[in-house]
Amino acid sequence: MASPDLIVLHEHPEWQKPLFAALRARGIAFEAFDVTKAAFSNVDAPRAKLYFNQASPSAYLRGNTRAVPLALAYMRTLERLGARVLNGADVFALELSKSVQATLLRTLGVDTPRSVTFNDTRALREQARNIRWPAVLKPDQGGSGARIQVVESFEEVDAIFDRDPSVWQPDNLFLLQEYLPHDPEFGIVRMEFLGGELLYAMRVVTHGRFNLCPSPVCNPDDGEGICEIPDTPAPPPEFFAYPEVPREAVETAKKIVRAAGLDVGGIEYLETPDGRRVFYDVNANSNLRPSVAEAFGFDPFERVVDFLEAQLEAVPA
Repeated sequence: MASPDLIVLHEHPEWQKPLFAALRARGIAFEAFDVTKAAFSNVDAPRAKLYFNQASPSAYLRGNTRAVPLALAYMRTLERLGARVLNGADVFALELSKSVQATLLRTLGVDTPRSVTFNDTRALREQARNIRWPAVLKPDQGGSGARIQVVESFEEVDAIFDRDPSVWQPDNLFLLQEYLPHDPEFGIVRMEFLGGELLYAMRVVTHGRFNLCPSPVCNPDDGEGICEIPDTPAPPPEFFAYPEVPREAVETAKKIVRAAGLDVGGIEYLETPDGRRVFYDVNANSNLRPSVAEAFGFDPFERVVDFLEAQLEAVPA
């Protein structure tokens, strides 16, 4: 079998349909590598000029817990063998850890929520001086807003884990993070970056939800999505093009993208009533929103394919 030019690592085939369609239309020789049921050898040379990681930290919520460690190990192996991997092992490892993201942002001098990381609720109480209530409880390995909730006390945190110990899965690590209010009518801001440059910005009116996945598969423009992640019984989030995104916010996000080594990704922030602009999330698996990009006059997946073509041309023979 002829070797492809590009191999796309993925776990959620529905998310990938627009990208795969754009690649086929462009005539790029590619293969899809499903990391949910896979194997690889340490003696086989890389088969493609370029690899593109589209695996998601939220795989465990779809019964694909084993996809994440396989994807990470495979990318580390590929890179050891000299392969070029977009959004590779280091980027994926960063996406898998909200606590490392929080530290990265702080070391960059970016305003970000104070966070306490813990694997035991009794040990969490020892950090009482660093905690203000209410607070946001979230898993270190996040994805699509899963298992995030606002809590009011140590007792409430204890009750959550006592009631259902499986909440600790998949990596038995959680964060208690500073709760930051924002204007509910304005929402939060998500900026998508491609090759280090802003692709587009959008506002997301959350309606109190945490699953803000931009894919129309999860949050369609109308009707119900097919996402398997439970959320609050509230209206679905709304996504709006945001051409007025402040230049200073874009420059801060660019700094984060460079420091994280993101090839493709999304950066999120919110603005508090007292004037803080707080960055809180780094997303390497970017589910692009066609309706938002259309408001800017382009197809986002065509832009991604442009980028992939340029990367292919840059890979030495």
